[in-house]
Amino acid sequence: MECDAVMVVGFGFRHAASIASLRSALAAAGGSCGLHAVAALAHKAKAPALRALAEEMGLPIQALTAQSLAGIDTFTQSERIVARFGTGSVAEALALVAAGPNARLLAPRACSADGMAVAAIACSPATEGEKR
Repeated sequence: MECDAVMVVGFGFRHAASIASLRSALAAAGGSCGLHAVAALAHKAKAPALRALAEEMGLPIQALTAQSLAGIDTFTQSERIVARFGTGSVAEALALVAAGPNARLLAPRACSADGMAVAAIACSPATEGEKR
């Protein structure tokens, strides 16, 4: 995975998801190399498992509202998620919104081995003065 600027992982997960669930989803999505932040829905951003994983990786958590995801075009299309959030995949939409303008998904969301969490990674291109 190569990215010139910002890479963000978006997580969708059940309240009972463990740090192992989140790690598994992240590994399936491509791993933590090059990430700059973790994104989650605001009401899940303080989940102990998410906070522990973000702290372990030394990354900030971006808490986003469900409303900010509406209308975001994603690879994955879940009818249930479209009806509830207005986007096809919470994890993919979180990653795209958090990565910023012109962000693109590196791949469709990936699921943890236990089915408790999904993760997607998005990358935004660098602008002049922002290259890392």
